Amino acid sequence: MMIGVNYASGSSGIRDEAGSNLGTHVGFNQQLNNHQVTISSLTKTLNDSTSAHLNQCLYTVGIGSNDYINDYFLPCSTTSTQYTPDEFAGVLIDHYSKQIRTLHDAGARKIALFGLGAIGCTPNSIVLFGKNGKCAENITGAVRLFNGRLKSLVDQLNKELTDSKVIYINSMGTLGGNPTKLGFKVFNSSCCQVNNVGLCNPSSNACPNRNEFIFWDSFHPTEAMNKITAERAFHAADPSDAYPFGISQLVA
Repeated sequence: MMIGVNYASGSSGIRDEAGSNLGTHVGFNQQLNNHQVTISSLTKTLNDSTSAHLNQCLYTVGIGSNDYINDYFLPCSTTSTQYTPDEFAGVLIDHYSKQIRTLHDAGARKIALFGLGAIGCTPNSIVLFGKNGKCAENITGAVRLFNGRLKSLVDQLNKELTDSKVIYINSMGTLGGNPTKLGFKVFNSSCCQVNNVGLCNPSSNACPNRNEFIFWDSFHPTEAMNKITAERAFHAADPSDAYPFGISQLVA
């Protein structure tokens, strides 16, 4: 625990409803509860220096994709009948704002919030919603609404939580540019043979040229793609990579 803890849970989202179609998972609200359990355990070791320790920790949060993939844009979704894309982005940010404030109240002072990627360009979205093998613009457009509000939330949090610093990471960068310049050759299909829920079939062989693929399965980026995202998030060599600066400056 002194080195780090990962609370992530597959298919979880900002709202508890996200991912319920795929079975049991740990939503963000419960992840925050689990973080409190961690703090209680740390206090037994660190005593009065627990807060000082947490103040120096880097908190990275990347969540929200499943609120779209496994809730809003599910076939026969009741959520999409309740809210327009703009309204839903607002609902998510309202939830998210409270959750990040809970994280702050628990001791987080250096927080990097990852925006959502171009999930309309995942192989799953292209098959279900795309036209002529192209990205589903209605999904990517909805995600852009969320990202815009998330960037504004960063400004609001920095204004109100003056003892902390929050940054926004642009996760759309690579797909929004020219991926071929980065060595990618396959954009709209997965590196592995997928099963009925879009994840890799464990009995199949993965592609040998995986560094040329953006997507590993129908949803998740390959290691090659993740390395580029991580590099941009950390160094933010391009001003569009992060706001107001990258993770390297945040931890410094």
